[in-house]
Amino acid sequence: MINRRQIMQATLATGILSGMGVGGARAQTRSLVFDTKNYTELTKTIQTARGDRVVAYRFYKAIPYVSAPVDIAYQSLNISVPVSIDGKPVDSSASPILFSNSVGGYMPSSVAEATGVGGAPMRGLPPMGMQPPPQAAPLTGIGAEVQSGGNAMIAGGKRVSNADLALAAGMTVVEPGARGRTLTDAAGIYYGVAPAAIVDLKAAVKYVRFNKGRIPGDTDRIVSSGTSAGGALSALLGASGDSPLFAPYLEAIGAADASDAIFAVGSWCPITDLEHADMAYEWNWGTNPLSRGSAVDQNLSAQLKSGFAAYQSSLKLKGLGGFGPLTSANYADYLLKMYLQPAATYYMSKLSSEDRAAYLAKNPHIRWKSGKASFGWSDYISHVGARKKGLPAFDAFDLSAGENNLFGRDKTKARHFTAFSQKHVTGAPEIDADIPALLNLMNPMFFIGRPDASTAERWWIRVGTKDTDTSLSVVANLAAALEANKRKVNSAMYWDAGHGANEDADSFVRWMSMASTR
Repeated sequence: MINRRQIMQATLATGILSGMGVGGARAQTRSLVFDTKNYTELTKTIQTARGDRVVAYRFYKAIPYVSAPVDIAYQSLNISVPVSIDGKPVDSSASPILFSNSVGGYMPSSVAEATGVGGAPMRGLPPMGMQPPPQAAPLTGIGAEVQSGGNAMIAGGKRVSNADLALAAGMTVVEPGARGRTLTDAAGIYYGVAPAAIVDLKAAVKYVRFNKGRIPGDTDRIVSSGTSAGGALSALLGASGDSPLFAPYLEAIGAADASDAIFAVGSWCPITDLEHADMAYEWNWGTNPLSRGSAVDQNLSAQLKSGFAAYQSSLKLKGLGGFGPLTSANYADYLLKMYLQPAATYYMSKLSSEDRAAYLAKNPHIRWKSGKASFGWSDYISHVGARKKGLPAFDAFDLSAGENNLFGRDKTKARHFTAFSQKHVTGAPEIDADIPALLNLMNPMFFIGRPDASTAERWWIRVGTKDTDTSLSVVANLAAALEANKRKVNSAMYWDAGHGANEDADSFVRWMSMASTR
C-alpha cells in the first residue's frame, strides 16, 4: 500500500520533492502559459513512404513545463507546429498531438540543444547482412488493426523519426525532456532516479493540456511514443493517467493544474516490469550463450525461471486470439503462434523467390509451406544466438546495471530492487523499505485495471524478434493485460530485428490518424 507520507519520506532528500533546484537554491516560479509568439520558422525535407515532403513549421524551443523546476535543462519541452506541407497551408488545430520522448536507458533527456524537430529519432535498422523487407506491404501481427500501407523503415538502413513523420502528416509534435538516473547535484545527491522521469513526462502532458487552445492540436488526443526505456515510460504514461499516487511529486515541481491522461500509446521494446524482468529474461534467454560464448550459471538461471512460473500464474492472463490462460508452460507455444511465426511469414513473403530460397538455405530450421513459416521454440532460440545481458540481467549482483542506478537514493548511486539479488549478495532477502512503492510507480502492469488510473484507449506495441535486451514476454504480457481491460491493442514483432527497431513508422503515423478519428 502506497500513501502520501511514505512517498514524501522516501524522496525528500533526492530533491524530487524538496522544491529546491540543482545546487540547493530554491527554483524560480515560472509561468505555465504557453507563449504563442516565441517561435522560429524552420523548413525541413522529410522522407516518408510516399515520397519526400517539404514541411514549413514553427519551432518553439526549450519551454519550461513546470513552475518550480528542479533542473530546467531537462524539465523543458520543444513544440513543432506545421504551417505548410509542399507549399500547401496546414491547420493542425484539430489533429492528434504526438508526444515523443527520446529517453534511453532511463538516462537524462534534454531538448535544450535541439535545432529542430526530431532531435533524437528512433532507429529502424535491419540486422547486419540482412536486407530490409520491401515497402508498401501491410504488417501482420496479433492484435493488428487493418493498416493502409507497409513497412516504413527507410530504404538503405537510415534512421527513422516518428516526430518527423508526424509533422509531415500535419500533426503538432511535442518533444519533452526529462530527468534521468545519472544526474547529481553539487552535494552528490542523485535527483533523477525513480520516479523522476515519469513525473516529468506527466508534468509535460499536464502543461500541454493546460494550454488547450494555445498549443495547436487536440489535447484530448495526445499520443505518446518512445523506445526502450522511453518505450517503458510511454507505456507507463498511458497506463497511469491521473493516478493520485503521483500527486505529491507533481505538486512539488509546480505541475500545471490539468489531467495527465493520454489517448494512445506507441511503445517500442519497452524495458519495464523490472521487478520480474530477471525471472522473465531467464525463462526466455536462459540457455542462450553470452556474446563471448560462455553460458550463465544454469542453477541460478533455473531458480529465476521458477520465479517466472509463479509470477506468470499470478497474472491470470489470457492470450490474444482466444489462446486461453497464459502460463510458463505454454508461453513458448503462444509466442510462436501469435507473434513469431506470423512475423517470419510476413518477412519472408515479401522477399523475392530467389532471396527467400537463399534465406531458407541459410536457416534450414525454418520451414516454408503454403506461404507460411514454421519452426519450433528451440530452433528459434538457437536462431537468435547470443543473449545480450548476463545474470541477473537487470538487478546485477555487483550493482552495475542501469536499473540498479535507477533505484538509487540520496548519495547512494545504486541499490538492489529484488529479493533474489539482495539475498544472493547479503544472505537476507529484505530490500530497502521504499523500493516496493517505487517499483509500482515505475511499472505499467501495476496500473492497468486500477479504478483510480485512467488507462489510454489505444496501444501500438512493437519489438524485434532478435531483441535480447529483455524477455519477449514483457511485451506479450503488456498486450494481454491491456486487451483484458478492453483496450484496443495493435501489437506485433519484427522478424530478425534487434533492439530499437521501428520498421513501420509510417503505418504508426497513419494509425494515429485513424485511431484518433471520432
